[in-house]
Amino acid sequence: MDLLPLKALSDATRLRLVHILLHYELSVNELVRILGMGQSRVSRHLKILAEAGLLSSRRDGLWVFYAAPASGPKLAFLRAVLPFVPEDEAMRGDLTLAAQVLEERARRTRQFFNAIAEDWDELNREVLGDLDLAGAVSAALPAQCGTAVDLGCGTGAVLQRLLPGAGTLIGVDGSARMLDLCRRRFQPEELARGKVSLRIGELSHLPLRDQEADFACINLVLHHLPVPAEGLAEARRIMSTGGTLFLADFLRHDDEAMRSRYGDHWLGFEEDALLAALEHAGFAPALPRREPVGRGLTILLLTATAR
Repeated sequence: MDLLPLKALSDATRLRLVHILLHYELSVNELVRILGMGQSRVSRHLKILAEAGLLSSRRDGLWVFYAAPASGPKLAFLRAVLPFVPEDEAMRGDLTLAAQVLEERARRTRQFFNAIAEDWDELNREVLGDLDLAGAVSAALPAQCGTAVDLGCGTGAVLQRLLPGAGTLIGVDGSARMLDLCRRRFQPEELARGKVSLRIGELSHLPLRDQEADFACINLVLHHLPVPAEGLAEARRIMSTGGTLFLADFLRHDDEAMRSRYGDHWLGFEEDALLAALEHAGFAPALPRREPVGRGLTILLLTATAR
């Protein structure tokens, strides 16, 4: 019998860590802040839990994130054991602080995009180079599309290209300044009669009804989200069954400057992991294609069908 997992849980701090990481994926620095302990102490406990198979770690550039296993016998073990551990005041406080950490991530992202909104189109051109991303999105738009949604529409470059092919356009962004610039691309009558609707909101809580969209796109946005899986789940919620999702995002890279210059939270994604996340959210992804762009980066373009 393997007693290592039981031994790993025989410490109050490690129980608190497992309790937090069953709910959230967090970096070492974030866990240090939540627990109010030194980094060396927290790292030592994380190492013990990881060696026992009770945590998984993921390196993203210079950062390391920890979470409970996504599946398998060790996750089943934790779910069987944790109900017998009384949730005390410290553990409840841990979850409150963890939720605040994620909200601060989102708030910093909003502040960043409000600040750089005027320069965003030029920054995009620096990375995209000759890639016509708006053209790729519009080519994926189904014929006679009823409602098309751009999730994280920014200044509206893609949304404007979708205008001729959709009955109704909806743009969603978390930055009020971005939406102000987006609004300038459209005629007042297009906005007034509801042909184009611009809505402020987070991709983890979209301001759309269930199954409201026939087509949606998420272009270079997923890597800004604190929890990308929440954005994909919301995208599926607002899409009609059989609807088309177009997704473009960076493949995994190590360009740390993307965090400071472009506000990136994740340094891209592994292709297999992104396809698996789409399937888990309720999409059937089609074969993706890779496009090299600026800064030595590669963008993955794919379409998926809402199951």
